[in-house]
Amino acid sequence: ADILDRHPRRVGIYRLIMKAGSDNFRASSVQGVMSRLQARGVEIVIYEPSYDRDTFQGCRVVRDLGAFAEMADIVIANRLDEHSEQFGDKLYTRDLYGRD
Repeated sequence: ADILDRHPRRVGIYRLIMKAGSDNFRASSVQGVMSRLQARGVEIVIYEPSYDRDTFQGCRVVRDLGAFAEMADIVIANRLDEHSEQFGDKLYTRDLYGRD
């Protein structure tokens, strides 16, 4: 199912980094998805505790996982980890291998 079919007001991006231990935010593949959603008028909020600024490409960055989960109608994750299961059916991912 397409994310936009669910008519989200706000989409959460769970982690910008591509893999555990990385701090490479600029190369994140989710940025293209973010741009397409923003172009359709969808608000983006990002959960990235290792990012030291309050915005990334014009999107709000939060470091409180509980607050992030409440804010997002849908969550997109680059990769799954021990925290991502809490998003339940709000979670979209392309991580075919599960947790690292």
